Amino acid sequence: MVAAGNLIARPFRPWGMWRRIWPLGVLLLATACGATNVGGGVGCTAIGTRTGVSVDVEHPDVVSGAIEVCWDEICATPALELYPSSRVVETTCTGTSPDDSCSARSEPTGGKHGFADLPELPAKPVTARLTLLDQSGSSLVDRHIGLTPEMVYPNGPDCPAGGPQAGISVGADGSITER
Repeated sequence: MVAAGNLIARPFRPWGMWRRIWPLGVLLLATACGATNVGGGVGCTAIGTRTGVSVDVEHPDVVSGAIEVCWDEICATPALELYPSSRVVETTCTGTSPDDSCSARSEPTGGKHGFADLPELPAKPVTARLTLLDQSGSSLVDRHIGLTPEMVYPNGPDCPAGGPQAGISVGADGSITER
């Protein structure tokens, strides 16, 4: 004779339920453990930072330039394109709330600026040779300068560094300084 059983539903067995949903529990736990900066932490974005040397030139006759950067007996000659510089001379705002708009008017300074991308630039002292030329190709500036590239933190000091940068300023008289 066959034993009579409940034909409407299976008997309640909670361990069977857990056997089916345990992967969901593991996924939720892993997600919770991997969540960083939850609560009052600092949010760090994936913003990038150019690594290399910036050049600001006030000398009015400069039209092009070249730079060589050396460290540990390694020298690199990255491209250096110079662009006209400008400055803000007037700003206006419609108010002071975050929803208000502002505008700015700029004018050329007569100077130039550029950036020499150098992905392998170390965050330690280097030597740079900067050569700046006029329209005829004659050298206006040909000088060596010691630089100390520093790490840049695009999201602030509580987030990872983006890479080292150094800067050179060239005066109207051809003098060069690290900035």
